[in-house]
Order: sequence, then structure tokens, then C-alpha cells
Amino acid sequence: MSWSADRAATRVVVVPGGPLLIEGPVEVVLPDGTVRVSERPVVALCACRRSRAYPFCDTSHRRHARPERGSARGAGQDAVGQG
Repeated sequence: MSWSADRAATRVVVVPGGPLLIEGPVEVVLPDGTVRVSERPVVALCACRRSRAYPFCDTSHRRHARPERGSARGAGQDAVGQG
């Protein structure tokens, strides 16, 4: 694959603690060779591997966020709504 000067670069935005946002449409090839396609104008790719729709993000990471340091929450409790 070579990049052509007459083709605009694809924008990828890294969201801290969240997904990778990619200007679509996209074709994603997984390690096992499976190909997943999305025609959406912006696609969120899961970076935490918690998504039920992997490789696409479904915000599952929000339900499983780690508690912040110094938090009164127990280590085994979910930080629902954070992340």
C-alpha cells in the first residue's frame, strides 16, 4: 500500500482512555483474517478489547473503568459511569 499525494490522509484520533476514532468508511482486518466493514462517516475502534462488537467500540469500557487512585471505592467494584 502506498500513499498518493492526490488522496487525503485518513484522520485517526486517539481518545485517552477510550477508542480510536477513524474517518470512515473502513475495512478492518483482524489477526485471524476476519474482515469487518463499517460504512459510517466516523468509526470508533475499541482499544480496550471489552466491546461486545469488537473491533468496533460499544462503550463497554465505561462500565468496567478502573477506580481512580486514592478513590474510596474497593478494588473489586466497577466504577459505573466513569471512563
